[in-house]
Amino acid sequence: MKCHVCGAYMHTTITDLPLKVTDKTVVVLKALPVWQCSNCREILIADSVMERVEELLAQVSEDAELEVLRFAA
Repeated sequence: MKCHVCGAYMHTTITDLPLKVTDKTVVVLKALPVWQCSNCREILIADSVMERVEELLAQVSEDAELEVLRFAA
């Protein structure tokens, strides 16, 4: 797969990714499978992975400031 930003090769990897869910809530997803560009470090999340991410984020408490979740497919 080629990067849509710089055109370099993208490879699959596992990473920890912080996501800002609301103005006061940040969620860190641990062990998230992504495509990452070997040149510019751009990250893409596959549709099937994103579906699971959305399910996880829907479970986050609105009162949480920081939550750390382990991604499990």
